[in-house]
Formats: sequence, C-alpha cells, structure tokens
Amino acid sequence: MEKTYTDTLPFTMHSLEKQETICIFGTGDFGRSLGFKMLQCGYTVVFGSRNPQKSSRLPNGAEVLSHSEAAQKSDIIIIAIQREHYDFLTELTEVLKGKILVDVSNNLKINQYPESNAEYLAQLMPGNHVVKAFNTVSAWALQSGALDASRQVFVCGNDSKAKRRVMDIVRTLGLTPLDKGSLMAAREIENYPLQLFPMWRFPLYLSAALCIFFFFYCVIRDVIYPYVYEKKDETFRMAISIPNRICPITALVLLALVYLPGVIAAILQLYRGTKYRRFPDWLDHWMLCRKQLGLVALGFAFVHVLYTLVIPIRYYVRWRLKNTTITQVTTNKDDPFSTTLAWRSDSYVALGILGFFLFVLLGITSLPSVSNTVNWREFRFVQSKLGYLTLILCTAHTLVYGGKRFLSPSILRWCLPSAYVLALIIPCTVLVLKFALIMPCVDKALTRIRQGWERNAKISKSTLNEKTDI
Repeated sequence: MEKTYTDTLPFTMHSLEKQETICIFGTGDFGRSLGFKMLQCGYTVVFGSRNPQKSSRLPNGAEVLSHSEAAQKSDIIIIAIQREHYDFLTELTEVLKGKILVDVSNNLKINQYPESNAEYLAQLMPGNHVVKAFNTVSAWALQSGALDASRQVFVCGNDSKAKRRVMDIVRTLGLTPLDKGSLMAAREIENYPLQLFPMWRFPLYLSAALCIFFFFYCVIRDVIYPYVYEKKDETFRMAISIPNRICPITALVLLALVYLPGVIAAILQLYRGTKYRRFPDWLDHWMLCRKQLGLVALGFAFVHVLYTLVIPIRYYVRWRLKNTTITQVTTNKDDPFSTTLAWRSDSYVALGILGFFLFVLLGITSLPSVSNTVNWREFRFVQSKLGYLTLILCTAHTLVYGGKRFLSPSILRWCLPSAYVLALIIPCTVLVLKFALIMPCVDKALTRIRQGWERNAKISKSTLNEKTDI
C-alpha cells in the first residue's frame, strides 16, 4: 500500500493538529490570562465555573461549562482558585479520578499553612496526580508576553509522567520549566514569589551598614571635631563632601567583598586538601550574592562620579578659589608649580577613570543579555582577571589620593585616621591573599585539588600499600 505524505509526518505534527484540550477551574485574572495564552499557542480551552452563565470577559474561543462538565473534556485540570475553596473538589471525586491536577495557587505570607497548598490538594484528592506549576508567573506577564525575569516556571510532582506533560505545556507557552523534584518541593516553590529580593538583602543591608558607619565616622572627624576645638561650623560638609567620601569607600569595600569569598574558599580547600567537602552555609550564601554585591558597588561608584563632577560649582570651592586668588594678588605671591603634585593629581584621576571604566565593564557583562552571548571562559576572564585588575586600580586610586598623608600624624583626629585609610584594609587584605594564592607552589597545589586530587585519599592509599607489603 502506497504511503501518503501525511503518513510520514512526525507525531508532533499530528498532536498539533489534534489541539489538546486543557480545562481551567477558575475564571479570575490568572485563569483568564492563562487561558488566553493557551488559546494563542493552539490549545483548546474549557473553563469550569460555578456560574457558567454569569462568567464574562473570557477569551474568545474558550468554552465555559460547569465544573463537572468541564472536567470531562480533559485529563489535565488547572486549579486556578484559592486554597480556601478547594473543598468543592471532593464532590467531583469520581469525575476527576486519575486526572492531572495542576495547582497554581499562592499564599498571602510565607509558610501560612502547615503544609503546602499542593500537598493539601493531594491529601484532599488522593486519586489524582497533583503537579505544582505556574505560581511564579503573573497574569500580567502572560498577557503582555513573558520577560526574562518571569519566564522560569518551577514544576514539582510525585508522578513523573504527569510532571512531564505539564512541562511540555510550559514549553509550548514559550516559558522555561525547571523540574524541582517531588511534591515536597511545593512549599519552597510557593514561598518563592513571596520573597522580596532574596539575593539582594545581604548586599543592601551590608551597604546600608557601611554607609551609616562611615557617615557617623566622617561626621565625628570633619564636623564635631572642628566645632569642639576650633568652634567652626562645618555642617555643610554633610551635603556633598561627606557623601562623596562615603560612596567611593563603600564601592571599594563592596568590590573587595566580591572577591574575598573566593579567596576564603581557596584557603579552605588548601587546608582541607579536597574540593568535595561543602563550604559553610554563610560562605555559600556569600558567594551566591557576589553579583548583587558588585552591582551595588557599581551604583555607589556612579554616585561618586556624579558628586565629583559637581565639585567645581560648589559655593565652598568657588569661595576658596576666589579668596586664594585675591590673596595672591594682594601679596604679589603665587604658588610655585610642583611636578610631583601634578604627577600625583594626574595619576589619581587616571587611575580613577580606568578603574571606573573596568567597573562598568564588569557590570555590563554580568547582565543576562550580555553574559549569554559569551562562553564560560570569556565570562570568567572578565569577571575574575579584569575584576582583580579593577580592584587593583581602585585601590591604587585611593592610595595615590592619600599620598604621604597616610604616615602623617596630623591627619589623626581623636586618634581616628581618615576614612579612606579604613577603606583600604579589606581591599589590601584581599589583594595580598590573592597574590599568595597565585604563587606557583600554592597555585599548583590548588589546581590539583580542584582537578579532584585529595590529600586524605593519598594518605589512605599509601597506608593501604604499606599494609599490603607487610
């Protein structure tokens, strides 16, 4: 018998022509948006409602029936209703038996109930395959087209076949499914949308703490001290001078803290002699926040640049320049040109410009749209090699700014050094430790460990050989 062209079409083409039917319980904002997106992607959608006749504003092409009638149209039921209204499902036990129930609900607060909504639904309907999905996607994203930040859909469930079918639907909708395992992961998935910037909390809290500390530190040195000893009112410095000191200090310290956990991790691996032992939880969390730390540091660097640009138009600066000029004219004296000061000034500015340029480059390459266009080796080169170069330039920028004043007792006020002296402690420590780690003898040992060599395994093997020889 001769085969026709349609007989040779792949299974997927037949399945697309068939148009799988999806049932959605709930006609709220999310249910309507999800139904609209599914209709756009070629699915047949039927809504289950308590009052089919009163349901309005539903997508064109979707059918609206009672819950019982709608459930008979499909073996995949999306439960787009709140947990408080799940009880009516027990009345549909026979109709829903053996079907896939997709729970998309969220709660008002983290860990609101003893068990997750999906686990509660599974206990309520033991004859069904419950899958948790779509709760991390908003109705707005479904209507306007999912952006990068809302494309990921976490999926979990105890039945692998049911979970696979739901993940196929997620892909068809243009979203990215992420298998989180069994239904025990539903609590974590339900808590995820309720967390406000979870990876940004530590960087923001840390930067706020640094700003508050250095602000009061500078106020004590530059405002309170002159008032106590010289009766000068220097409070105007709190508007621009002190913030312009705090921003670069915070940026430099945060940049150093981006690379400090990597140094600590390397030291731990050398000490333990293996890469297979887990790092402490605080170090794991710190390393996961490095990108956010760097972006916050870049923000402070930007503010520092803006403050620096407005310095020439400040009243205090213009007043000092005018008085200096008048004094030189009346006394008929001028300050001799110092090549040393010119070199220091130009070097300070040049190092700042180069450091800021590389800082911006690091920030740009950390963006998903840019990092996705480079391979891992290129990304690591920019973030690691150029990152350390940025830290070196920014540290040198601060060192040149201080110059000989670092060693001068005159900068001490109530035995307190200038704030930029404190700012150099962490960056210099990171650079010294990194320099020690790249020494050939240390780097060779660290490379062997990261390639799988274990110190204890070698000892055990040599001990075993000695016992065998005996």
